[in-house]
Amino acid sequence: MTSDRMPLPQEWPFAYTLIVAILLIVISTIGLLSVYDYLQAEERMTSDLNTLQSVTEKSIRESIVDVDTGLKLFDDSLNLRLQRGFSLFLEEYERSGWDPGEMDLAALKTELGGDMDLYVINETGVIVYTTYSPDLGLDFKEIPDFYDEITRMRLGDAFSPDRVVHDPETGQIRKYAYMPTPDHRYLLEIGLIPDALVEERNQLRSQESTQEFVTLNPYLDSIAVYDIFANPVNESDKPPDPATRALLTETIIPGRTDYEVREDGKQVRYLFIDLKDPDYPSDPSVVVELTYNTALIQSQLDRMLYYRAAVGLLAIVLSSAVIFLVARRLTRPIEEIIDDVDVIARGDLDHTIRVAASREVMRLERSINTMVASLKAAISRLRESEETIREYSEHLEEQVEARTAELQESTGRANLYLDIMTHDIKNATNTASLYADLLMEELEGEPRSYTEKVQKSLGKSVEIIRNVNTIRQIQEEATVLRPVALDPVIRAEIEHYPDVPIAYAGTTASVLADDLLPEVFTNLIGNAEKFSDPGGRITVRVEEHGDEVEVSVEDNGPGIPDEQKPHLFARFSGGDGAKSGRGLGLYICRMLIERYGGRIRADDRVSGRPEEGAAIRFTLKRAA
Repeated sequence: MTSDRMPLPQEWPFAYTLIVAILLIVISTIGLLSVYDYLQAEERMTSDLNTLQSVTEKSIRESIVDVDTGLKLFDDSLNLRLQRGFSLFLEEYERSGWDPGEMDLAALKTELGGDMDLYVINETGVIVYTTYSPDLGLDFKEIPDFYDEITRMRLGDAFSPDRVVHDPETGQIRKYAYMPTPDHRYLLEIGLIPDALVEERNQLRSQESTQEFVTLNPYLDSIAVYDIFANPVNESDKPPDPATRALLTETIIPGRTDYEVREDGKQVRYLFIDLKDPDYPSDPSVVVELTYNTALIQSQLDRMLYYRAAVGLLAIVLSSAVIFLVARRLTRPIEEIIDDVDVIARGDLDHTIRVAASREVMRLERSINTMVASLKAAISRLRESEETIREYSEHLEEQVEARTAELQESTGRANLYLDIMTHDIKNATNTASLYADLLMEELEGEPRSYTEKVQKSLGKSVEIIRNVNTIRQIQEEATVLRPVALDPVIRAEIEHYPDVPIAYAGTTASVLADDLLPEVFTNLIGNAEKFSDPGGRITVRVEEHGDEVEVSVEDNGPGIPDEQKPHLFARFSGGDGAKSGRGLGLYICRMLIERYGGRIRADDRVSGRPEEGAAIRFTLKRAA
């Protein structure tokens, strides 16, 4: 047996092997610890980012909601003035005979102090009359949600104030309120321009600035706030780029939901803060854009990785120095022992191992010295034994030749006796069989049945003698195979059973066999005839499969149980039925088939249905 291990070079010292092995363990340990520490730091930093992100976003939401609550209180403080303005607005509408075209809106604006613009909105949501010419003809159907609100107010009877809003184009703030006309044909609107209160409201509104959260969160780069029209709320905020505006107007604002975008080294979070109040038609909801710098975590991890790598490299260098010193101390005594063993191996058995300081090495030295002493004693005894063996070997060849001659002589005598016995028994059996045939013709009744049994017994004796001769031929004769035509052999054996219906279609195949091949068919057809039902039929099939020829001998008898099939071809093996014997027929068949290089097996005539008969199948090599 050879080893699969690759041998180490002879010049590779054990000390170096030990150093390399320990270094591999140390480097692997340091590497695993560094990786674990790196993963822990990454998890910790990610957790810190998530925590800061959650706290920051919660604080921003609360801050904007609080500011909006203060702004709502400020906006509601203007409602009383607007209500008073609507009393004059409605008086003018009644004076004109409910015809807005006859109303003097310019004079009414002057009467109201000049800081209020007046609007008349018809049933289709269009501003048909106003003191603020840029809004003339404005169609609120283009803003479906707001159109639904003004339609609801036009059909109602109540004063409806709105929040202070910014004009998207001019940036000017206005406080709007609405009142339906008594005939519900129009919706009157007043837009207050509270110039005296702009600075005060802006001071309150400046609390919306959330830039202080940038300094509190190291991962937060910037904050931007956009209104429901995707316009920046704070003057310092830049308008969104086209891609961001499309995301706001098509996804976030219609869905009124948060959104997140991840890019290389950056995470952008969009928080939709719902400030819509069902009591007001305007929607002051905002979208807060938070830009997080996730690359900061990676840069911190990279710095930590460089630091860990430097520390690990230093630890490896120091460990290497310590390991080298320890390995030299451990391996030096072993090297000395190896030198002493080499001296002993060259034949100097009187050489002793030098004593070392280590207790374990001292035990090894004592063991080697003891082994050398035992080896010397064994060599001495071996030399003494060599003389004795030499004496025995001188006479051994003569004894083997004498025993071989005796064995050959005994074998010859045994074969001679066997030939004489076979010849005489066969002659006596043939004579007895002849007299039995004569008696069969003369006797009737019970004497005839006894004679039939005698005749069968004589036939069994003939079969035994044939089997013994066949086995002796198989064992003594050398195997010399030659091409043999199957068809004549099979037909010759079938002719021995003229009273038995045997189906055989013929074949042109030739196989490698010898003169004993007919014994196979004699035994198999005889067995099939014995086990077939009365009036049954035997079938012999020959099929060619490549380089092999498969032969089947089938009957319609009781079949062979599955548990008996593997043992059927053993010596003196038989079935359990009344017709089963204890002969050598199938054993001889197996010996001959294996002699020819084939295989034999017991099978069912119909696969899976042993009760419908048995089939003995064997293969032979096809002759070229």
